[in-house]
Amino acid sequence: MTIYTLRPMVTADLPAVLAVQASCYTEVLLESHAALASRLALSPATCWVAHDPGHPGALAAYLFTHAWPEATLPPLDGVLDDRWRGAGPDTLTWFVHDMAVAPAGRGAGLAPRLYAAAQAAARAAGLRRSRLIAVQSAAPWWRRLGYAPVAAHMAAAHAAKLASYGASAMLMERTLAD
Repeated sequence: MTIYTLRPMVTADLPAVLAVQASCYTEVLLESHAALASRLALSPATCWVAHDPGHPGALAAYLFTHAWPEATLPPLDGVLDDRWRGAGPDTLTWFVHDMAVAPAGRGAGLAPRLYAAAQAAARAAGLRRSRLIAVQSAAPWWRRLGYAPVAAHMAAAHAAKLASYGASAMLMERTLAD
């Protein structure tokens, strides 16, 4: 059994992240180095990777998450800024932006481990609610972690951004338990 180690992501991981991303997503969901770097810069404590010990320099999985104003959604493949940085935790949500597990890492329980590590950092930052956009039929997996689809009127308010994530994209949310 391969033992994968988890750690916070660093900028030097981005080329390996892009390789994992390319192995997991359709072309419409691929994001640029600049877009992913901006997410990492927003919240290095809540972005994590799993090393593939059998392939030096390669990653088995990654997770990008960050705080974000609850009233909006971050754009797919957009460079994010931190103009909202002074907002209190009560107006922010922990946005789970992107998690991918490379084919070599599947079945090793990496996704829940990455999620737990990032969630602990988000809770330590005072975030108590979470949102994500489930893509590529991932909604059932997220439901197992307590996420549920947002109310229809709320999803409709974000329809344009949701459409950029693909036809089956689903906006989901949950409360982070104490």
